[in-house]
Amino acid sequence: MGFEEEYQAFLNAHLQARTGERLRRLQEGHDQAEMLFLKQVWWPLFFHFKYLHPEYEVDDFKDGKRYLDFAYIRPGIRICLEIDGYGPHFKNISRWQFSDNLERQNQLMIDGWTVIRFSYDQVKEKPRRCQQIVQQVIGQRLGDELDPTSLSIVEKGSTTASGSKRRSHIP
Repeated sequence: MGFEEEYQAFLNAHLQARTGERLRRLQEGHDQAEMLFLKQVWWPLFFHFKYLHPEYEVDDFKDGKRYLDFAYIRPGIRICLEIDGYGPHFKNISRWQFSDNLERQNQLMIDGWTVIRFSYDQVKEKPRRCQQIVQQVIGQRLGDELDPTSLSIVEKGSTTASGSKRRSHIP
């Protein structure tokens, strides 16, 4: 199957598994930026959406709920992927909202999440750079954890940010 069919199956599976606020957030929060990320960054790398969860709910340290654009979850690994538009979401936020956004990211990191953020413009105009970052993060987190035969070279990642070859952990 191609992107469109896999994407619809992926989204429908998550919609069917949710109720209440979790369902509403997925229906309203999964928008153009998130779909563009999947189409231009994620899909060309992996050709599947396994281990990826859209609008993933996490507990807030203030006993509330927060939602991540995407969570990539495997045993012992939690990666938060956020796509941020510059528009009203960031351009017109208050000082309190700005501080709250930073605190949210800090709490995720304290809770063991790796947080990766992309701007909408990066996803749209420089998807290959975004792909390299995703590859590197997943490769670093999974490289020593998995049976080498179960990790594709794409998932492993083969270059560093500078473009130089990284030593493989595969024996």
